[in-house]
Amino acid sequence: MNFQRHRRLRKSASMRSLVRETHLHVSDFIYPLFFVEGENVKKEVPSMPGVYHLSLDYLQEEVKEIEGLGIQSIIVFGVPNEKDDCGSSAYDHNGIVQKAIRQIKEIAPSLTVIADTCLCQFTDHGHCGVIENGDVLNDETLALLAKTAVSQAAAGADIIAPSNMMDGFVAAIRQGLDEAGYYDVPIMSYAVKYASSFYGPFRDAAHSTPQFGDRKTYQMDPANRLEALREAESDIAEGADFLMVKPALSYLDILRELKDRYPLPLVAYNVSGEYSMIKAAALNGWVDEKSIVLEKLISMKRAGADLIITYFAKDAAGWLNDK
Repeated sequence: MNFQRHRRLRKSASMRSLVRETHLHVSDFIYPLFFVEGENVKKEVPSMPGVYHLSLDYLQEEVKEIEGLGIQSIIVFGVPNEKDDCGSSAYDHNGIVQKAIRQIKEIAPSLTVIADTCLCQFTDHGHCGVIENGDVLNDETLALLAKTAVSQAAAGADIIAPSNMMDGFVAAIRQGLDEAGYYDVPIMSYAVKYASSFYGPFRDAAHSTPQFGDRKTYQMDPANRLEALREAESDIAEGADFLMVKPALSYLDILRELKDRYPLPLVAYNVSGEYSMIKAAALNGWVDEKSIVLEKLISMKRAGADLIITYFAKDAAGWLNDK
């Protein structure tokens, strides 16, 4: 009989390792951190086991743990004490994100600090922009996003990551950064961000649930593929340095299409709902957490992601380091 014996390359662990096509590295991971005002605050997010709200007095301990695991990049989110209709604390020199960035860069200068650039955590209505008669105003919002990006760059952010999905947000932020002299600060665009049901636990963590309506007028319809390509093309033309797909797991096809079409580094956001489902299943003994997490992360790399924002970063780094 003449047939292919594919199992020849699977017969031992060393053989499987030898021919493995896709690899996870600790340097692939970007770990999200949530900072809050006050002191002595380390409070677990109820819907995200192992993820905490941290006050800045815990920052050094957290950063040293991250560095010790070999994680090289973090993304910073802030939860302010005070909110208003225009999210003014997002671009406040002494805002929680700006203070956190300055302290991180003092403690760990070589750690890559990414600043999430949006208004939703900072507005009292929970939307990502200026509201008028119940609508999110696109162009009026752009000016505030540019101010936020400049304030984050001034604090020491290495990368600006705008997540708001306003039309023209990359162009506005690039212009704002350049005019302020931050020519060398790159933009990691949330280029393809779907109006997903997987964001629920994050909104618990960031206190950013919309107080009315939803975000479907600015985040993308999960049914659309070609729209993702248009969004990515626009952001590239406007000066994006990275592209991101959010969420990751239900949109691996989009990751692959962007990787095949565009030469920019590609980021997958392994979002809160994807994290919490596995944590809940693991806590109930229904799945093996380590194996299912690593399989999920490798699927994102295989689909084309160069980097992965994941709440599993510390867990996965520990497993990979042990291995």
